[in-house]
Amino acid sequence: MRGGDGAAGLKYPELTAGAALAHDARDPLAPFAAEFHQPFDPTGRKLVYLCGHSLGLQPRSTPGYIEQELADWRRLGVRGHHDATRPWIGYHELAAAPLAGLVGAAATEVVAMNSLTVNLHLMLVSFFRPDSQRNRVLIEQSAFPSDRYAIVSQLEFHGLNAAQHLIEIGPRAGERAVRTEDVVEIIEREGARLALVLLPGVQYLTGQRWNLPPLIGAARAVGAAVGLDLAHAIGNTLLSLHDWNADFAVWCSYKYLNAGPGAVGGCFVHERHARDPRLPRFAGWWGQRKATRFDMGPDFSPIDGAEGWQISNPPILSTAPLLASLDIFRRADMRRLREKSIHLTQFLQLLIDALVPDKVEVITPRKSDERGCQLSLRIKRSPGEARRCHERLSAAGVIGDWREPDILRLAPTPLYNSFSDVFTAVDTLSVAIRSEP
Repeated sequence: MRGGDGAAGLKYPELTAGAALAHDARDPLAPFAAEFHQPFDPTGRKLVYLCGHSLGLQPRSTPGYIEQELADWRRLGVRGHHDATRPWIGYHELAAAPLAGLVGAAATEVVAMNSLTVNLHLMLVSFFRPDSQRNRVLIEQSAFPSDRYAIVSQLEFHGLNAAQHLIEIGPRAGERAVRTEDVVEIIEREGARLALVLLPGVQYLTGQRWNLPPLIGAARAVGAAVGLDLAHAIGNTLLSLHDWNADFAVWCSYKYLNAGPGAVGGCFVHERHARDPRLPRFAGWWGQRKATRFDMGPDFSPIDGAEGWQISNPPILSTAPLLASLDIFRRADMRRLREKSIHLTQFLQLLIDALVPDKVEVITPRKSDERGCQLSLRIKRSPGEARRCHERLSAAGVIGDWREPDILRLAPTPLYNSFSDVFTAVDTLSVAIRSEP
């Protein structure tokens, strides 16, 4: 079976299991897969896991990181705050530099804390400050529900309502991806009425990677604050938050960052806000200046930078797995991971084109710079039969995930997935989708 040109000049002369193995043999990042626990079914069969966009796999080093904290807790009790192997007082600081490297920021602009939606609410306290003129928020249609819930609840908190003050931008009729020029047009049209623009790095449902620099620039040009949801972008695409000049960003750590279910999230605040006394915030003890934190005084004086938005001390046992994963990212290097990711997803696209061209519509953009590693597939069957195709795929040992009514999401993750995984997944999908209803 003949293929076509892959991304970045990589050729796929054959779309076969043997060709996939050959690509794996030449992959310099292939050894990193052995640093993760791969899931098995009850019979001991290894599963093909393409669901890192929902929950990343566990690094083999994770238990050691957690056990070190448990051991220090057993051995030291409260003294572990200062005397643990990794002292707990400054534990979150250990994640700052590697997170900054992943998002393209200074270490003082990022902090590991809370969870994504909690961090979003904390950022909205500071950066969504509507008045009689600026009182509208722009988000994407089909935003992740938690983002929309947060925005609507904040509008209502300020005495506003979604019907009048929430603007949702979607694709044009008959299209799946949102056009950059359409977003710029609505930002410029709304102009002085926009208080906040909240944008995704990668849209969770379609897998579209948004072209953020011109959108951030347009929003700031009309005087709106700009926030980003990077849940599906961090650890997946290359980011330059400081240079892009957004006001804030939030993310979770359990998808591509492999920190485990419910792991500590993260936050970016641009350095221009580091010492701005006009910004209101919900204050807490852990955001207090470190030199005076233990004076236990009544007056709040925030730490400069993103740490000043902390409310509570970090959850040590939830942050430890993040440190384990960030060490792997440091050694693998995000630029190399992104290069492999482009090739893997291109291989997935070409296999779908070849093996199930009339059965599946790929709703994720085809250009590599317009997507991360995820492809979202619309199964061209009735909703009930489309879901049964997904169930047959799962039963056959390929793990993606499902979004109603007919979307299957697959994400070959470069840290632990291979070209052989991709071939097996599409070959299995072709059987599942052609099975009789």
